[in-house]
Amino acid sequence: MASIKENIDLTNLPKHIAIIMDGNGRWAKGKGAARIFGHKNAIQAVKDTTEACRELGVKYLTLYAFSTENWGRPKEEVDGLMELLVNTLQKEIKTLLDNQVRLETIGDISQLPKDCQKNLAKAKEETKQNDELILQLALNYSGRWEIVEAARKLGDEIKNGLIQPGEIDEHYFAQHLQSPEVPDPELLVRTSGELRISNFLLWQIAYTEIFITPTLWPDFRKENLYEAICAYQKRERRFGKVLNPIG
Repeated sequence: MASIKENIDLTNLPKHIAIIMDGNGRWAKGKGAARIFGHKNAIQAVKDTTEACRELGVKYLTLYAFSTENWGRPKEEVDGLMELLVNTLQKEIKTLLDNQVRLETIGDISQLPKDCQKNLAKAKEETKQNDELILQLALNYSGRWEIVEAARKLGDEIKNGLIQPGEIDEHYFAQHLQSPEVPDPELLVRTSGELRISNFLLWQIAYTEIFITPTLWPDFRKENLYEAICAYQKRERRFGKVLNPIG
């Protein structure tokens, strides 16, 4: 059976793909298991997606791993997620190194458990020289939080006389976001069929193409990513303009 990959135009790849990984709980419920079972089985989806991006030549991949709102979930689930994050980081550093993947994070990492912070710092340090793919994990992150943090930084600069309010434009504001060196995503994928963006990269996705798939995240594999990229490549990106106007 031919792969959808054969239909991908390698000269028109999105440089940055962002993914809202949704459906772990429903996947587990469908199997009569606890929600953490879904999270554990989602690791393969992360591996497949990361590998597919690196193989194709996608430069940036951002995964929405844990939102600021997720702290409101049952303590057992949150504790299980944090333990899973620590264990996965410990196991996968060699894979990241072998595949030239650099790990980065966005979000308020200072609020995560100390062992999570330690393992994240270790993984980021050990992979900092890798340049095939930059994998960003959004942890304790929300789009509104990021924008408010940027506004606070700008407020401090104005207070300290470093800049005048009239000097602030979109470019200058964007330089105060979490990862200003990373280009805005061209493609946002949401799994599980939900039709919302869940407070994710609100500034950056102003003109991002959105692809919704009914596939639950634990079942997401390379072919699903290829499908999303093919759909992206069929779209006409206009950025609010009219292409080839008549008259």
